[in-house]
Amino acid sequence: MNTILEHIKTSREKGDKLLAILLDPDKLLISEVEETITKINQSKVDYIFVGGSTVSIGITEVLVKKIKTLTHIPIIIFPGDFEQVTNKANALLFLSLLSGRNPEYLIGQQIKSVRKLKKTSLEIIPTGYILIDGGVETSVQKVSNTTPISQLNIEEITMTAIAGELMGKQLIYLEAGSGATEAVSQEIIKEVSDNLTIPLLVGGGIRTKKQLKNAYKNGADIVIIGTAFEENNSILEAII
Repeated sequence: MNTILEHIKTSREKGDKLLAILLDPDKLLISEVEETITKINQSKVDYIFVGGSTVSIGITEVLVKKIKTLTHIPIIIFPGDFEQVTNKANALLFLSLLSGRNPEYLIGQQIKSVRKLKKTSLEIIPTGYILIDGGVETSVQKVSNTTPISQLNIEEITMTAIAGELMGKQLIYLEAGSGATEAVSQEIIKEVSDNLTIPLLVGGGIRTKKQLKNAYKNGADIVIIGTAFEENNSILEAII
């Protein structure tokens, strides 16, 4: 059976574009999960990401267990901290915040997660995480105490992504942040994609079909939709 990373890489090679929905355990009530997953199951969603910048301890596992009873779509943990690691999911994005210089999110949280990860069967996917200015101060920025890279500084963003690949990351994730008013620009996506040989993930601020298509057209291999889906879980019907 192919791993999730193999599926992502094979899809990139074929030119197949993938879509993920991000669910925040602190925002999605358990009583709302069944309706939410029904909407996702009816759409062309490839992955369900679960995670948030600040999540109460234990809530992630409760949510993942519930989701697994309702869908066969692979669940990937998108952790804001090591406490969100749960063996109930299929995979984990092992994130390193490359755009910041806070050692806690470059390597500190990763070290704290090791004891948990050694006991799990999770597929662990090393991922370079790059925070891009999305027009508002996001929860990621507050929690990580780091400054996002300006969308005007395409060279720095691109060099950071390349450095991530050279360090051995298997995915690069460009993130405008939860609630972003500005999605990652087409120019940034294209420049970064053109300079990588590994899959590119893009999220934050994507709310329309045009934005989704432009992200794919310019080189995003996976687009992640979070806040827009939280605010209106019927949005998938409009943009896919």
